[in-house]
Amino acid sequence: MPDVRLASSQGKWILLTTVLGSTMALLDSTVVNVALPRIGADLNASLAALQWTVNAYMVTLAGLILLGGSLGDRFGRRRIFVVGVVWFAVASLLCGLAPSSGVLIAARALQGIGGALLTPGSLALIQASFHPDDRSRAVGLWSGFGGVGAAVGPFLGGWLVTGPGWRWVFLLNIPLAVLCVPVALRHVPESADPHSHGRFDVLGAALGALALALVTYALIEARSGSLAVALTAAAGLAAAGAFGYVERHRQDPMLPPDIFASRQFTAVNLVTLCVYAAFGGFFFLTALQLQVVAGYSPLRAGTALLPTTILMLLFSSRSGALADRTGPRLPLTVGPLFCAAAMLLMLRVGPDADYLTAVLPAVLVMGVGMVTLVAPLTATVLASVDTARAGLASGVNNAAARAAGLVAVAALPLLAGMGPQVYRRPAAFDAAFGRAMPICAGVLLLGSVLAATLVRHRPAEDCRRPDCRTHGSVTAPPLEAGGRG
Repeated sequence: MPDVRLASSQGKWILLTTVLGSTMALLDSTVVNVALPRIGADLNASLAALQWTVNAYMVTLAGLILLGGSLGDRFGRRRIFVVGVVWFAVASLLCGLAPSSGVLIAARALQGIGGALLTPGSLALIQASFHPDDRSRAVGLWSGFGGVGAAVGPFLGGWLVTGPGWRWVFLLNIPLAVLCVPVALRHVPESADPHSHGRFDVLGAALGALALALVTYALIEARSGSLAVALTAAAGLAAAGAFGYVERHRQDPMLPPDIFASRQFTAVNLVTLCVYAAFGGFFFLTALQLQVVAGYSPLRAGTALLPTTILMLLFSSRSGALADRTGPRLPLTVGPLFCAAAMLLMLRVGPDADYLTAVLPAVLVMGVGMVTLVAPLTATVLASVDTARAGLASGVNNAAARAAGLVAVAALPLLAGMGPQVYRRPAAFDAAFGRAMPICAGVLLLGSVLAATLVRHRPAEDCRRPDCRTHGSVTAPPLEAGGRG
């Protein structure tokens, strides 16, 4: 049984290691959007290249994150975590030195692989290292410090882009890795799951990532209307079908189909798809709108959305406690409506928009919606399955959110009629943004209707409660560890 106490010197080193590792991945998921206009200008990139700068990372991360957790259980959680940190740092160096958008996109895909190794690994180290009496508090501190990283990310990214340049958004990960790896090797005990057996579902993970990549490519390039795009879309659907077939027939699938036998679990994941698709499109386009149309600097644009994260940090734990009393249906229905209202309020953000009167009201309403929604979403996911499958359920929900976000980043510019160079023309981008926000609001409305009609009013009495009660990420719901051993 793990016996490290949180108050001990080793416990503090373990917590520092896991926070550093998860912060690397979290920073990159929040700061890159702020840098996109400068990346496009410096590398002479099209809008499609900017979409891929975001989505190449998300494809490999969403497709491989479940496999990454399994690798740690089998080969050693510290070992896989360290490999993930080193891999992420090397890929970050390639991003920072990229001479073209093509090299940057390839390096971002490599970053996603590193993120898939270190993101579940950081939480698994806490689960495997700390004494059971300290585990919940350690996870709470880990998620809280991660939320602070999410809050600092856009501000830091804006400052780096405005000052040293966008390449430092990626190069910043290298000193974090240089600090993290020696601490992990010296202070974090190695652990593995002695009951881990069977073959890894590498084929399933590869097919899942391939399906996401092909569908994403087809959506981004669909405006060309070429035969190659149609064939790519067909191949993506075929890969998705093959993924489903493999998962149904494998003895140890990465995504066991029977987990969806829970009606509640399926319903909450449908809500997740709607909510995080809207969030993905919103945060991608808003970072561009504030800079291209409103004329904000990268620093000002990064800071503009900070109140949303601050509200989540301050009130997410209280929201989760309130949902315990009211049941999940109400917050999962009302939260998306607040977020939809926020996206419609963003239609007031045009050329030279004043922050206090145009941007801040939308950001505050968005924060209220996310506070209302995210913690109950995680709690309901955990409550819908057996405690022993809590880690798997959380991983599936996290991957679903990331997949929804990347599909939205690919599809929304197409649906809004954005051309390849639209982000260089403020008036054209403003008009397209005005078409995109109602689409996002409509997807959130759909999520609210699904929650109202499909989510049960009360969870089971013996359900698992989340350890991650403080959360600040806008890209995916928090990960939770498996059963409490």
